Amino acid sequence: MQRIKEKRERALGVKLSIKAERCNSPKCATVRRPYRPGAHGKAFVRAGSEFKVQLQEKQKIRFSYGLTDRQLELMFKKASGKSGNLVERVVQSLESRLDNVVYRLGLAESRSIARQLINHGHITVDGRKVSVPSYAVKPGNKIGIREESKGHPYFKELGERLKNYVPPTWLSINPEKFEGEATSKPRDVEMPFDINAVVDYYSR
Repeated sequence: MQRIKEKRERALGVKLSIKAERCNSPKCATVRRPYRPGAHGKAFVRAGSEFKVQLQEKQKIRFSYGLTDRQLELMFKKASGKSGNLVERVVQSLESRLDNVVYRLGLAESRSIARQLINHGHITVDGRKVSVPSYAVKPGNKIGIREESKGHPYFKELGERLKNYVPPTWLSINPEKFEGEATSKPRDVEMPFDINAVVDYYSR
């Protein structure tokens, strides 16, 4: 499964934060083999059609955030039905997902691990266990690790990992309590995707 995900990164030409430590090291697939997978991966690849570019950007978002096609489509449709900047609303919807917040807080090393922790009941929001990765975190929500789960082997080195960790500007973390808070809506988020291309894809 790991190799399949890494092939997706190489095919799309972007790091998807599948496994944070590996992705930030020389072992990262896109660093070791910075070309498309397959026998002709090193060959020159012509720029694709507008539709192909839109599809690739959609796939980048989908694989990076671990969404199904249906989930991503519904997210864009919901965002387009509201007033204001559409791209900003999409970014906020993506970043406000609980699995992403757990990852951004440094409580998990990747979004996929964050989803597993949530599914297994290790994560709380305002002191209550939440087992839905797509749960929308709101400003003021406090995200932590269930007290009964703090002895889990995965969290053994968490205190050390969090010591020098700096979360995004819209989040804060208390490394001693293993607890973070959403201090505002997601902002100042750098996206390695062209979200406007995905907006055009769903507007066809």
